[in-house]
Amino acid sequence: MEKVVLKATRRDVVGKQVKAMRREGKLPAIIYGKLAEPINISLDMHSASQALAKLTSSSIVTIEVDGEQYPTLVREKQRDFIKNRLLHVDFLAVSLTERIRATVALRFTGVSLAVKDFNAILVHNLEQLSVECLPTDLPEYIQVDVARLTRPGEGLRVRDIAVADNIRVLEDEDTMVVVAAASKIEEALEALPEAEGAEEEVSTGEPEISVERGKKEDEEEE
Repeated sequence: MEKVVLKATRRDVVGKQVKAMRREGKLPAIIYGKLAEPINISLDMHSASQALAKLTSSSIVTIEVDGEQYPTLVREKQRDFIKNRLLHVDFLAVSLTERIRATVALRFTGVSLAVKDFNAILVHNLEQLSVECLPTDLPEYIQVDVARLTRPGEGLRVRDIAVADNIRVLEDEDTMVVVAAASKIEEALEALPEAEGAEEEVSTGEPEISVERGKKEDEEEE
């Protein structure tokens, strides 16, 4: 992925006064981590929002302040979901020559025969992996091929996920990542009596889904 650089200016405005900044199209943010002390900064709301929307939690973002560049990772984004805009962003400054711990999103690919042929339901236990590596070695995502799941009951554990040699996975290798669970419809049909004329109602439940939740922060606070 090409280098992402966001130009920023130092800011003295903090607390409730940042509300006026947002009305002027500015996004308050902070850089902390590999610094003598945190730096409060201001970004252009439009360009920063567009750039950050395309990045993952493992993407390196270079923040340029007063002619100096700081390689960072996005650690937190506070968002107003009603107005659909960012309120504040926390950037963690990192050293490109020191290993760090971060989370990398999982991307599930392929077609599972357990789903296609047996009407199974893929249940995701993990959506990301905790890893340790150099910032420049952080992948945007880690691919998980569910085509390996051919029958209900089969699953993939952390040890089954392939990663580059320069990346150390911190999760327990026995932790289940995804499993092909038999659908409740199929289980109910198998339990029906085979006698001719036997009729029973089959209760079908909706499969559980994961919901991404965000945090709405009071605009009066930073």
